[in-house]
Amino acid sequence: MPYKAPTAIMETVSAVGQGKTEITWNKVLVLGFLAGAYIAFGGFLAVIAAAGDPWPRELPGLQKLVFGAVFPVGLMLVVIGGAELFTGNCMYPTIACLNKRSSWRGLIKNWTGSYIGNFIGGIFVAYFLGIGTGLLLKEPWMSYITEIARAKCGFSFTQAFLRGVGCNWLVCLALWLASGSDDIIGKIFAIQFPIMAFVVLGFEHSVANMFFIPAGMFITNEISWRMFLLNNLLPVT
Repeated sequence: MPYKAPTAIMETVSAVGQGKTEITWNKVLVLGFLAGAYIAFGGFLAVIAAAGDPWPRELPGLQKLVFGAVFPVGLMLVVIGGAELFTGNCMYPTIACLNKRSSWRGLIKNWTGSYIGNFIGGIFVAYFLGIGTGLLLKEPWMSYITEIARAKCGFSFTQAFLRGVGCNWLVCLALWLASGSDDIIGKIFAIQFPIMAFVVLGFEHSVANMFFIPAGMFITNEISWRMFLLNNLLPVT
């Protein structure tokens, strides 16, 4: 598989970032919705695959490994399908601006559109495809998604913030590595392992949590929107 040197990757990332800042806000919003939905599909798949209690107690990381092994499909859909993911856009337009290829105003336009779109997309999948279909209203998936949502709202601000830093470091690294390949197989491999790593390690992804936590909230009233926004989404973002 051919790959690019880091200097060539920098040029590619900068060019991609420039293109992202030139998209109209309405288009960014729609592509952001798709990215939020794609990440939610990855999270949804991970919940279905890893729920239940067949995991040996002496291997507590095995369930996390299964969860992490399938979750990256979401970012693969984003990259190959061409959607706008806020966490990845923290890298692309920033590098373009630092290289003086884009304006900071264009960066803010991209960030706001992709973030709002991601939020709507994640909640859409959680409510209509997770709850509306009844797929997350059956055991063991119902208990598992509510357990995930509770845990994610139980961190201190500092813990959530640092887990968000670790996550986006690996997310941006995955996208950087994927930018070094010109073929789909290379991009898939570049995405798989860094994303699997952040999931298994227990880091927090703001866009994924736009699916996980609302899905749990739609099932139980133990988690409020205030808890979701202040305990998780704000520090993780």
